[in-house]
Amino acid sequence: MIVIDNISKWYGSFQVLNNCSTRVSKGEVVVVCGPSGSGKSTLIKCVNGLEPFTQGDITVDGVSVGARETNLPQLRARIGMVFQNFELFPHLSVMENLTLAQIRVLGRTPEAALAKGGALLERVGLTAHAQKFPGQLSGGQQQRVAIARALAMDPIAMLFDEPTSALDPEMINEVLDVMVDLARDGMTMMVVTHEMGFARKVAHRVVFMDGGEIVEDAAKEEFFATPRSERARQFLSKILSH
Repeated sequence: MIVIDNISKWYGSFQVLNNCSTRVSKGEVVVVCGPSGSGKSTLIKCVNGLEPFTQGDITVDGVSVGARETNLPQLRARIGMVFQNFELFPHLSVMENLTLAQIRVLGRTPEAALAKGGALLERVGLTAHAQKFPGQLSGGQQQRVAIARALAMDPIAMLFDEPTSALDPEMINEVLDVMVDLARDGMTMMVVTHEMGFARKVAHRVVFMDGGEIVEDAAKEEFFATPRSERARQFLSKILSH
């Protein structure tokens, strides 16, 4: 579903990604982890063209992200993206946030968009909040709305960029529970996160990054039991000791 092939990226003279390669099969959940500044968020944003890359190629369902002829808005409509800070439209109600792109981008009728939005709000446990504005919701509720909004576009894959990092600790699980359900339903997912409990529960593979490089790309069981690199061992010893 997603093939990342020797991706490199520079900001001026600073190289932020160095020959990164991995792939995500249909229905697979891949967790991308590593220390701050390792290039995780940049890599995942390259997958749907939010960040241009300097070298290499990325294909999503056979479509080259970097090709000049690729219609990036059309491709992004097929790839759900959930950010750290929700990125909801503050002046629109929850339901309007869910229906706008369905109508404008997918060409659905308002009635069909409302039906889809209502079903997804029920799925994430927020039916009672449909007419509220994002500012009236908790952070965890806003992030669940953001996930529902991405799902409303019937994506072929979902990208999550540290979706719980801006949340209070008690709100993290309500978002992770929705993501666990998605994974169990067979959604193809790339998830940048420090939530190792989530990784252990639902990831098929773990990609560990450091210094702009993919240091390890291993099955979940192998990564947690016997990480190959000293850097990954250090990272896990710190993050799992708390």
